[in-house]
Amino acid sequence: MTLHIIKLCVGVDTLEELADWQKRRLAERKKKKLPPVLQHVTRMTPKRGDEVLDGGSLYWVIKGQIAARQKLVGLKAVQKEGKPHCALVYEPKLIPVMRRHHRPFQGWRYLDPKDAPPDVRDVKAGNLPEKLKLELAELGLL
Repeated sequence: MTLHIIKLCVGVDTLEELADWQKRRLAERKKKKLPPVLQHVTRMTPKRGDEVLDGGSLYWVIKGQIAARQKLVGLKAVQKEGKPHCALVYEPKLIPVMRRHHRPFQGWRYLDPKDAPPDVRDVKAGNLPEKLKLELAELGLL
């Protein structure tokens, strides 16, 4: 069974800002001759890693709303300040989803596929200004 992970995107106000940050990160890695891999390092390793890697995605919560997802492609054991951590490795393609409110939480959580918002299919809705998308989502219209 596929399982997703949901994570707050702290320090980012818009989906465009997240995309720009990730592009810069990939450019930095290329400059250092490192593999062009995006990853988020977290303290806890998912115990249900097989389910997460069976088609799961990392869903980003931006400013209190689930806004986008990226397909998870690996879990990697890493060390951070001498302590074991886990790197959630994900594809660079950022897929906007139908926005939905989500309360704040710490760390990451599992997200059941039935609770995951669908991808944005309407190109017009996907191209709306970020501020308007936020307002429409808060009103339940998007």
